[in-house]
Parts: sequence; C-alpha cells; structure tokens
Amino acid sequence: MLLSMFERARLFVGLTVLLAGCVLPAAGQEDAALEQSLQQIAAQHQGRVTVFAQNLKTGQTAGLNADDPVKTASVIKLGILLDAAEQIRAGKATWEEKLVLEKRNQVAGSGVLQVLDTPVALTLKDVLTLMVVVSDNTATNMAIDRLGLEHINGTIRAAGLKDTYLYKKVYVPAEGPMPADQPRFGLGKTTAREMAGIMERLATCRLGLDGSAAKVGDGKICGVMLKMLRNQQDRDSLPRYLETLDTSETGSAIANKTGALDAVRNDIGLIVTKNGPVVIGAFTQENADQRWTGDNGAEKTLGKVAQAIVTRWSPGGLDADGIDWESPGAAPHK
Repeated sequence: MLLSMFERARLFVGLTVLLAGCVLPAAGQEDAALEQSLQQIAAQHQGRVTVFAQNLKTGQTAGLNADDPVKTASVIKLGILLDAAEQIRAGKATWEEKLVLEKRNQVAGSGVLQVLDTPVALTLKDVLTLMVVVSDNTATNMAIDRLGLEHINGTIRAAGLKDTYLYKKVYVPAEGPMPADQPRFGLGKTTAREMAGIMERLATCRLGLDGSAAKVGDGKICGVMLKMLRNQQDRDSLPRYLETLDTSETGSAIANKTGALDAVRNDIGLIVTKNGPVVIGAFTQENADQRWTGDNGAEKTLGKVAQAIVTRWSPGGLDADGIDWESPGAAPHK
C-alpha cells in the first residue's frame, strides 16, 4: 500500500526518534551519583576543580567542568610523551639515541639534571624517564629540543585534542608568534577530558592517531612509558588515599603524572581496579592553599576525588595485576 506524503513524513520522524533513542544508553553511562559526590568534594575546596573519569572496562564516565580549559603545569609532559611514542614508532627517534646536556640548557624547578656537572650524555629514554618520574624540567626541555615543539603540538592536534597546547619550554620565555591566550596559561593548556584521553591512549596502546591498527612493537612502546608513569614519585594526589603498600617494592596499581604551580595542583592517572582500569584527569586551579608541602589542601582534594571514584566503581579496590603493564592493550596477567 502506498503511503501519503504526510504518512511518510510521520514515519520518517518516528524512525529518527527511534534511532536517536538507540544512542541514549551511551549518555546513560554518565554516573550522576558519582558526579554529585565530585560536586560535594569540589564545594569544600578553596579553589576551582575540574575532573573527568572513565572506566575503560564498563564505559562509565563522570565529569565536573570537564571541558573547561585549565593551566597544565607539568601534566603537559604527557603530550610530550605521546609525541615521543609517535616518533619512535615511526622510526624518527629511538630509545637509545644520545642527547647531550650542556650548562646553558639547565633550568630551575623540579628535577636533578640542573645540579649535575656538564656536559652529560643521556639516552632519549633516560631523558623521558626523568621528565616523568621526577618531573625534571631540564629533561623536559631536552625532550622538546629533540622532538620539536611544532611536532609535539602537531601530534596533539592529530590525536583530536582541540584545547590542549604546549606553548614553550619550561622556564624559558615564549618565542615567536604565540596564541593570544599564552599569557593566561603559561606553559600549556588542556582540559580534564582531553588529558585523560592521552592517558587512555597509553593505557590501551591506541597510538594510531588516525585510528589505524596497532603496529608490531606498539605494546612495548606503551609498556616503557607506563613503567615511567607507574614509577612517578609524587604520590600525594590521586594515589593519596588508595595506596597502602610500599609500591616501590610491590608494584603500583597507579600510573600518574602530576603538575603544580603556586595556585595549581593537577594529576592525571591510570588506576587499575578490580573492576577495570580507570583513567582520571583532575585539576585544581586558583587554590587558596599555596603551601609546597604534601599536606597542601589541593593535594588532599585530588586524593578525595580518586577515592570517591574508586569507591563508587570498584568497591573491592585496586588490582595491580589487572593489566599487562609491559604490553598494555593485551589480556591481563591473570
């Protein structure tokens, strides 16, 4: 039987609504109860809090101002790590190539290279390890010089990150034409969602920026980088209330990268729980407490954020063997 134009229009609208309804479960993965808990934690903090979290096994998500641009401080070093992965897998760089530190390249702030006698030769792997494990600023600048600021930002854009940008080297004035917002953000800008996305790429070893299939050797590249992040030595933020063992001996269930300025404390983490790996991007800005101690109020707030997320999504706690750390993206050890 032929349908009238009016009936066909009604059928089209009905099908459109039905198809739209098919995608509703994805939106339903947002955990409203957890988001309410995060809002309560943020309300008690003297500063601004932004968060994005996702359980990579269940697909559950929770966010709080997750798309607001924020100062990165040292968590932008994850973007440098992602670009290093891309250049290594493309054969443009190698783990063992030598970089030479000279006195003119030493800068202040976190790290150990600033106090060494120069010249010192290190491998690219050593430089990246120091950049992550002790957030070494001099090592960071060595990595930027080797990989290229423009190439790093190109990789960030290719990964689909529209609000993440590395403006310059650490403790070095910005050079050349800069985006108008550089003075506001300083070293770099990002969002909680986008920085958690970089951690998700490393956790699942999804290095193909164009969505292409994994290459032979990708797993080992990701494994090396997760080892760096797993041995990151600042444990006062996301891991604060979750780790109860000496993880330097037992192996941590948490890989993370922190970043700090006087009024900023940030942490990006991969937390492997008994109910799947969870990635978290958590940022505090405009903090009233600007003490450089482990008891900084923002550090405690970030710890409460991670504790609330893990308690909600994995009441059984953490599972350090829940992923294959040496070749992530493969089946877990167990």
